[in-house]
Amino acid sequence: MLRSQERSGWCPVPDPGKPVFNHIAVSVPSDQLDERGRREIVDFYSEVFGWQELDMMTLDRKRLVLGAYLIEQFVFIHSDDEPMRAPKMDHFGMGVATEEELDTFLERAKAYQRRDPRVRIIDKHTDDYTRLSLVSFYVGYLLPLMVEVQYFRYN
Repeated sequence: MLRSQERSGWCPVPDPGKPVFNHIAVSVPSDQLDERGRREIVDFYSEVFGWQELDMMTLDRKRLVLGAYLIEQFVFIHSDDEPMRAPKMDHFGMGVATEEELDTFLERAKAYQRRDPRVRIIDKHTDDYTRLSLVSFYVGYLLPLMVEVQYFRYN
């Protein structure tokens, strides 16, 4: 699905004809992107998922971009006078290679939740589809969309 190519020395790129999703964009109130608000968002998503602020993209009260593992994969957070509102189960998904990796993310989210009750977690569950089981949990923090972490277990 992805092939390696020397683009800044390390970025995998999609095979021709097999495009991949590369980002999600959400809007929040501008007050949420002041220095304190950005720190809260960065601290959580960095500690739980390892995402990092792309500080060259940051604009106070306007924009925050979190790099998610690859330079071409990111969460774009911007301010808007009419910010995004979403029902609690609206989310975007992130796949992991092993159930142990999923469990690690879940434990990190639960540890953060013990310090900050604003963390919302829908605990790990498994949906069985005969030949395939989908193991997942949801977590949300300060953004209008939750993150669903998924592991596909082939039965």
